[in-house]
Amino acid sequence: MPEVYEYVPHALLRKRVRDTPSGAEGELMAVVHENVSDTGIERWMDLAYIRLPSGREFSTTIENIEPA
Repeated sequence: MPEVYEYVPHALLRKRVRDTPSGAEGELMAVVHENVSDTGIERWMDLAYIRLPSGREFSTTIENIEPA
């Protein structure tokens, strides 16, 4: 089975970031180049995983983050 993700280095890892669409702020935990397809046709995206102060994490496209 082929890998469906790959970790990507990023200058803002472990730094406070903001998700621009939602305004949520937290720590950038990882950037992952991930196959997000559920149809069998590959579709790759760089996803940012952000941990909120509550401890809950969410993902967004890397283009949506900026330093907080």
